[in-house]
Amino acid sequence: MEIWINPACSKCRSALSLLDAEKAEYTVRYYLEDPPTVEELHAVLTKLGLEPWDIARLGEPEADTLGLASWARDETQRDRWLEALAAHPALIQRPIITADDGTAVIGRSPDAVRSILP
Repeated sequence: MEIWINPACSKCRSALSLLDAEKAEYTVRYYLEDPPTVEELHAVLTKLGLEPWDIARLGEPEADTLGLASWARDETQRDRWLEALAAHPALIQRPIITADDGTAVIGRSPDAVRSILP
């Protein structure tokens, strides 16, 4: 299992605490320091069953700078969204947890985190 976190994020710290309490084995990826590639984002989105705009944090300053809220949310713009998330990882919703069985969740709630546990 791998969890993408920002250590300054309370939801990320809560997810880590829950994983620790459940004695889950996981690897931490500090995705602001080690941003995912476009290919990694595509793979995670496939596991999540979501589109890039579904995991974008539109309240971030970079989102305003890019004008992200006005971008089209369709297949023709998917690559543009993926490239923006890869170039500006602060725009990615967190924490994202991927399990070895190919599933993934955005672990913003305890229930979401628990859903990924074996």
